[in-house]
Amino acid sequence: MISIISRRGLSALAFAAAATLALPGWSQDAWPAKPVKLVVPFPPGGGTDLVARAMGQKLAERLKQPVVIDNKPGASTIIGTDAVAKAVPDGYTLLLSGSTSYSVNPALRAKLPYDPVRDLAPIAIVARTPLVLVVNGSAPWHSVADLVAAAKASPKGIRYATFGSGSGPHLAGELLALAAGVQLQDVPYKGSSQGAIALIGGEIEMGIDTVASVAPHVRSGKLRALGIVGATRSSLLPEVPTLAELKLPEATFDAWYGFAAPARTPQPVIDKLVRDVSATMADPAVQAQLRAQGMEPVVIGAAAFRSQMENEISRYRALAHRAGIAPE
Repeated sequence: MISIISRRGLSALAFAAAATLALPGWSQDAWPAKPVKLVVPFPPGGGTDLVARAMGQKLAERLKQPVVIDNKPGASTIIGTDAVAKAVPDGYTLLLSGSTSYSVNPALRAKLPYDPVRDLAPIAIVARTPLVLVVNGSAPWHSVADLVAAAKASPKGIRYATFGSGSGPHLAGELLALAAGVQLQDVPYKGSSQGAIALIGGEIEMGIDTVASVAPHVRSGKLRALGIVGATRSSLLPEVPTLAELKLPEATFDAWYGFAAPARTPQPVIDKLVRDVSATMADPAVQAQLRAQGMEPVVIGAAAFRSQMENEISRYRALAHRAGIAPE
C-alpha cells in the first residue's frame, strides 16, 4: 500500500513530467522538429559571430534542422542574453556568447535582468581566444611601454573601445590601467567591427579586442598589435608578447565562448546538445576554421562550464572592486 508521502512524491513527479511534455514544440522523441535559433548578442563580423557561423552549418547537419543565427547586439550583450534567459525552455532558442555575458556582466552589475547561474543552462565552452591590445597603424606608439608613457603624460587622454560599460574589453582596459598605474577613457561601441572602424578612423587611440576580430587589420597595417592580454601568445600573432611577459601580469584577461540554453530546458535536450556540440567541435574542418581566426577549439562540458562561470564571477567582482569599476 502506497503511503501518503509516496503518493505526493509520485504526484509531483507526474506533474513535472506533464509540465515538461507540455512545453511548446517539445517532444522527447522528435526534438528538434523545427529550426533552432542561435542568439549571438553582437553584430555580424565579430569574434562571437565568427564562432557561431563556423559551427552553425555542421551543428545543423547533426540536428537535421537549420540553425538560424540571430544577432541581437547592444547593452554590453545584455539584450541578447536576456532574450535567451527569458525564452521558452524548449531547446529552440540557444545562446552563443563570450565570457562577458556569463561572468563579466554578473560580476560588475548588481541589477542585471538575468542571472546566468540561475537562468541559463550551460551546454559547453567551445573556444578560447586571446584578446590583443592594438593601436592605429600610424600611431607613434610601438610598444606597450610607449603607450603607458603617453597615458601617464595625459590622464584619460588615451581612449579605447569597449562593448559597453562593464564589458570584457572594459574590464580588461581597467585592469591594464590598474596594473600600469594610468587612467584610460573607455568609449562604448556595439561590437568589434564598429570599434575597429573607430580606431582605424582616429576616433579613439586604443582597442582591446579578440585576435580573431583585429588580426586582418593588423596584417594590412591599419592597426598595430602591442600586447596579448591573455595568458599565452596567439598562434595567429606569434610575434606579439603577452602583457605578463611585459611585466604586467595583473592585466591578464582570458576570453572564451560558450553555448547555453534557458534554464529548465528538458535534460534530454541538453544532453543531446552537449553530444552534438562536442561532435561538431571535433570536426577537423571546424577546428581549422577557428584556428585560422586565432581561436583555440575546446570542449569544456556543462559542469565545468558552470564552475568556471562561478569562479570568474567571484574573481572579476574582486578585481572590479579594486579597480573601482562601477557600470551604470
